[in-house]
Amino acid sequence: MEDNSTKYDYLIVGSGFFGSICAYELNKKGYKVCVIESRDHIGGNCFTSNKNGINVHEYGPHIFHTSNEEVWKWINQFVTFNNFTLRPVANYKEEIYSLPFNMWTFSKLWNITHPDQAKRIIEQQSDHIKEPTNLEEQAIKLVGTDVYHKLIKGYTEKQWRKPTTELPKEIIKRLPIRFTYDNNYFNDKYQGIPIGGYTQIFEKLLDNIEVKLNTNYFTDTLPKHNKVIYTGPIDKFYDYKFGELEYKTTIFEHKELKINDYQGIAMMNYTDVEIPFTRCIEHKHFEFSNSENTWITYEYPIEYKADSTEPYYPVNDNENTKKYLQYKELADKELNIMFGGRLAEYKYYDMHQVIESALNFVQKI
Repeated sequence: MEDNSTKYDYLIVGSGFFGSICAYELNKKGYKVCVIESRDHIGGNCFTSNKNGINVHEYGPHIFHTSNEEVWKWINQFVTFNNFTLRPVANYKEEIYSLPFNMWTFSKLWNITHPDQAKRIIEQQSDHIKEPTNLEEQAIKLVGTDVYHKLIKGYTEKQWRKPTTELPKEIIKRLPIRFTYDNNYFNDKYQGIPIGGYTQIFEKLLDNIEVKLNTNYFTDTLPKHNKVIYTGPIDKFYDYKFGELEYKTTIFEHKELKINDYQGIAMMNYTDVEIPFTRCIEHKHFEFSNSENTWITYEYPIEYKADSTEPYYPVNDNENTKKYLQYKELADKELNIMFGGRLAEYKYYDMHQVIESALNFVQKI
């Protein structure tokens, strides 16, 4: 049990990657650390739970990928990765297309075989757009109108709950487009899934560290501390003084099926707008399980409401960025409170980027 008179050097708010890494590295340096977590488990959105022999990604699929050798070596202290590579498919009204967009996609769509044929078709279909100003125009410029209408428009508008004409063009630039028959989603040198799931990483990071679950930073009594590392939503920290920041959020419907295989692949995206979910995840394929049962997850985008729904990904358009910069100006003036991570920095971080950011952050302090 904790001695109530204990004073911690650092109170860390949140046990996702950023908070847990800070706790681990600071504890290693001899600092006394306490982590508080509003949920009933550690690991943030990377939390996995073993259900009848299958590790279920409770908050959507997390595929680790990086080309940063330092980050790769660091994470491999805690877990062994398998060689899973993400090769999802798109389902448009029962037609199956390869993702990310590559020659398999173009070949099926246009009955062609050569990259130059695909480039010519895309050029013809996007010639009317000179300088893209929104996601729709950027998508058409990159892959043409056919791919846009079948595989991008419906999926994106479901996911973001906004017309593609109102979304920033930068979002679509994250999606790889290849004029080869390579359907590996990521370009990174190192890729995989932790054998046994992600939660074990956080158990090791937070071993011998005081962790308080179901603890709200804003309403619960906190242990005594000198400094705070806050990884929650920055707008909530300042009581939405400049207005709420917008996030993309999702609800996850998990189902166990008493069959060996449901869809034959880890991730299937549903790109027509009539189907309410964006994708279906079959978790056993992440770790190549031969179990007689399977777990699937349907992902349904919903409207984000501060304090009542989980914030997942920031909507980094101009309006939200202006608000965030006002909050950041306040945060930069804090003496004993530091901010880091996806929610506190309002950044669309991947896992390897959060790890790199956290390691750099701890070095600075």
